[in-house]
Amino acid sequence: MKSLSLATLALALAIAHGGAIARTAPERTWNTSAELGAIATSGNTVGASITGKIDAKQELEDWSNEYIASAYFKEDETHNAAGQSVRERSGERYLLSAKAAYKLLEEGEKMFVLGSHVGDRFGAYTSYTTLGVGHGSRWYTDQDKSLDMEIGPGYFSGRRAGGEVERGLTIRGAAALKWQLSDAAVFTQNLSVERGTSNVHSMAESALRTKINSTMQMKAAFSVRNDTDVPADKKNTDTQTSVTLVYSF
Repeated sequence: MKSLSLATLALALAIAHGGAIARTAPERTWNTSAELGAIATSGNTVGASITGKIDAKQELEDWSNEYIASAYFKEDETHNAAGQSVRERSGERYLLSAKAAYKLLEEGEKMFVLGSHVGDRFGAYTSYTTLGVGHGSRWYTDQDKSLDMEIGPGYFSGRRAGGEVERGLTIRGAAALKWQLSDAAVFTQNLSVERGTSNVHSMAESALRTKINSTMQMKAAFSVRNDTDVPADKKNTDTQTSVTLVYSF
């Protein structure tokens, strides 16, 4: 709970700081996208899943801030011992994160503070909270591609599916590749790895966005979440394949 409070405080400070700067910098620029996808099945397999995400980026003269909220839910229809049809929740995960990055004198160089919280009812960790700081830089850029890297220390608190609580220091590294394939298509690859005292927690997403019109896009994505140390009844890796509509404003 202590780490959750720290993370919550960091998120509040980041949001408040962004808001304070916004009041004195009317030239601020927001780039926000909201995506939603749903799948329903019937027949031999009955169920439904919903995934959604809001990603808000704020570019100021000295700061680059980002706020993310995402959720995933899945329900399956099964039969109990009496032969009755019942619906059971088989997936439930949400994420909240905020990052405030201060731009250094050299182009592409930043110092940042990051806070995030993941709730996963069916995961190896039912909750996972992190707070970190670090340095980010643009390692490569050309006309249609860019590669950004981040590294820094942090602190985490995680609750296992069995109720055990783990806390400790971490070292975090992240990479983000953006490749503009054409005027209407862009490929992105994001990877983050957190190494703690007993576990390595990693997340990766490969995504392709294609433009429908000036504000609407279609996104196909494949994401992977992995923990090296999990209970015997849990798998190390969770994957998700999604097709969503993205609205930018």
